[in-house]
Amino acid sequence: MDLGLRGKVALVSGASKGLGRAIAHELANEGASLVLCSRGKEALTDARDRIAADTGAQVIAIPADVSRGEEIRELVRASVAALGRIDILVTNAGGPPSATFDALSPKMWDEAVRLTLMSAVELAAAVVPAMRERGWGRVINVTSIAVKQPVSGLMLSNSLRAAVTGFARTLANEVAPFGVTVNNVMPGYTRTERIEEIASAIAAREGTSAEAARTRWEAEIPMHRFGEPRELAALVAFLASERAGYITGSSIAVDGGWIRSLV
Repeated sequence: MDLGLRGKVALVSGASKGLGRAIAHELANEGASLVLCSRGKEALTDARDRIAADTGAQVIAIPADVSRGEEIRELVRASVAALGRIDILVTNAGGPPSATFDALSPKMWDEAVRLTLMSAVELAAAVVPAMRERGWGRVINVTSIAVKQPVSGLMLSNSLRAAVTGFARTLANEVAPFGVTVNNVMPGYTRTERIEEIASAIAAREGTSAEAARTRWEAEIPMHRFGEPRELAALVAFLASERAGYITGSSIAVDGGWIRSLV
């Protein structure tokens, strides 16, 4: 299937590892040119070099902390200067710390708001106006299964990824007449470093082991396995494509059946 991404330009945040890197690789495989960003320069450079070598795509890397609005604005300015425009925006940021309500301070809430919610808002604010003017664009936010079924111990993620969903659903209606779609993908338990971090945090709180946490999660998943980053990336590439032009305002799970709701 030709997704029509050849010649498009995509900006992927949090792209140095995990889901963001897998998404960037998949978009490059489909012929898109890429801007990758993350805070860690060394890992980001490695991602750029490997994706470019594997796919032959044009890939540039720009270090940026998406929890800081001024760095987002500079990131977008540099991206447009290098590649001319941004057709596809994938907002993705490392998840906030695993914690229960009584363990959270006001500072932790503030930092999580900037990282999880405001990064998506400010990236969209910097990119969407030009998409509207051109009459074409794709915004895809990486959220979480926690949006539909809260995960114990993830107070920050449960709260703020739901906020991203409300923002995206409202934005989708506002920009739909201009050929711009806005969708969310909700990864379930996926084999990334983030899963290991959460498992270790839960083990510390419960006095068990990270392996016990992973085993419990696998038992809850109808497929009895964790997802692979490439499985989420395939959905993102489709939502970014010409073929998905009539899909907007949706939140789609890639979770092996973990969410138990009907819709």
